[in-house]
Amino acid sequence: MKKVIIVGGGIVGAACAYELIRKNIDVTIIDAHKKGRATSAAAGVICPWLTQRRNKAWFHLAREGALYYDTLISALAKDGETNTGYKKVGLIRLAEQNEALEPFVQIGKERRIQTPQIGEINILSPEKTKEFFPYIEKDFYALYVEHAARVDGRLLRDSLISASIKHGATLIEGHATLMRHGKKFIGVQVGTKEILADDIIVVNGAWMKEIFAEADISVDVRPQKGQIIDLYDEGNTNNLPVVKPPNNQYLLTFDDGKIVVGATQENTDNLQPTSTAFGVHYILDQALTYAPQLASSHVNEIRVGFRPTTFNHAPMYGPIPNYENIYIGTGLGASGLNTGPYMGMQLAKMALGEPLDLNAENYKVDDIICDKS
Repeated sequence: MKKVIIVGGGIVGAACAYELIRKNIDVTIIDAHKKGRATSAAAGVICPWLTQRRNKAWFHLAREGALYYDTLISALAKDGETNTGYKKVGLIRLAEQNEALEPFVQIGKERRIQTPQIGEINILSPEKTKEFFPYIEKDFYALYVEHAARVDGRLLRDSLISASIKHGATLIEGHATLMRHGKKFIGVQVGTKEILADDIIVVNGAWMKEIFAEADISVDVRPQKGQIIDLYDEGNTNNLPVVKPPNNQYLLTFDDGKIVVGATQENTDNLQPTSTAFGVHYILDQALTYAPQLASSHVNEIRVGFRPTTFNHAPMYGPIPNYENIYIGTGLGASGLNTGPYMGMQLAKMALGEPLDLNAENYKVDDIICDKS
């Protein structure tokens, strides 16, 4: 039986493990349970359809990642894992003027030709917008995207790991040190225990630079700090749509009164997961500008995570050049929950030598690798 070690138990690693273990692969997941993991401080907006980003490789990954959720959630349900926080609730993008939404209407309808799963795309009147999201008081028009979804990163990750363990995967908590002989990686050491494997997949997020530095390989992964706030309100929040105000913020609601607002995007080298007065003020100020009724809600939790980014903000995955048996995936930034499960599945296919669903040349890791040995 082929043996694969996955270093990193976030959303990418968990999805990769789930894909491999169902193909009769011996899978060991090693996770250091670092405070500040991106997956633990993320609430996912699954709706890449309106993006104006010019990076086509990113969009193809995000599009396929969004579509992959139907397959993934169905598979998890068959394994008894239904508490993922995933639901198609739609999305409304706000604007003060109707005309400001027209470019997004055009983008969405063009992409719906290739991807009919997007569903209906309509502009809502201010009155209808308030019906869709009652916390909004000011008159906003909104662009409604029917089949947009949201997901809870912690719940989805835990479901993937739980399902993987049911199928026979092993989960080990601890810091992994890479073991290699020349240009071949043979396994990892966790504490005093050595674990050998045929392949190693490293997807430990913002801490990737650290683990490869021990092996004299420089990996240019840069942390981006994100702060988000969980609120509680007694209103019915179970099926409200995701809200995208006319800035880079979001409001997501989950069942039982949970409302998530965020997020900051702070480039930093300090991996201390502490919330800041500036971050909290910024998030709440933006949220209350568009949904002032949230002012009476309770602050349940302030979460801090570090997203892995690259110099050009592009996602990358694949083998490390000139080395055998080792693969990495990184650079998902703030879109990790949209793209992470799909990247994990592609990494699994790559390790097994199976055909990939995307052109791997568009995601090569060569530009962020420097071998110092």
